[in-house]
Amino acid sequence: MPVFSIILIASYLLGSIPAGYLAGRLARVDIRKVGSGNIGATNVTRVLGKRYGYPVFVIDFLKGLIAVRLSILFAKHIQSSGELAELTGIIAAVACVVGHAFPIWLRFKGGKGVATSAGALFGLMPLTALVGALIWFVVFKLTGYVSVASITAAIALPIVIFIVLSRSEAHNALLFYFSICLAALVVFRHRSNLVRLAKGTESRFQKRK
Repeated sequence: MPVFSIILIASYLLGSIPAGYLAGRLARVDIRKVGSGNIGATNVTRVLGKRYGYPVFVIDFLKGLIAVRLSILFAKHIQSSGELAELTGIIAAVACVVGHAFPIWLRFKGGKGVATSAGALFGLMPLTALVGALIWFVVFKLTGYVSVASITAAIALPIVIFIVLSRSEAHNALLFYFSICLAALVVFRHRSNLVRLAKGTESRFQKRK
């Protein structure tokens, strides 16, 4: 239990590092008060350009990846059980994404968790993460909406994981349940985008150079 508590807290704190907000501060802008008001990489890229937006995406992605991989390595170091290591990685992934979406430093108002979720998924199931990234890319190219691509990829994720797990010898239901929770959180964080999409007022992605 102490191991899970340490990983839970450490992963949350890692996830709560507000890269988008800090990038805005470097540019002398409060990113929460411009564009969509979100601290994620999409809004940072729209408002401040790729010079700031791309590094924010990379940092947010790495938060999820590092939280999962370090937690798995830690679990394997203290106990050789593969199941414990996987469970630890899932706990770290959830805590990190929650930390990104609800950072304590910004009164629990953070990003939408897409990049951090992607990083966490790459740490747990790289092949599935690549399929999810491909789905995101195709939908984005077809629609021009980051929100639509993110929501579609999030909803498709549990289906992809279910298919992968059903075709493998390792039937770990925890990964499937984790993907459902992750998809629900991403969709929940995009609820304002869903409202704008329904009204026809959602903006297609355009970035500053």
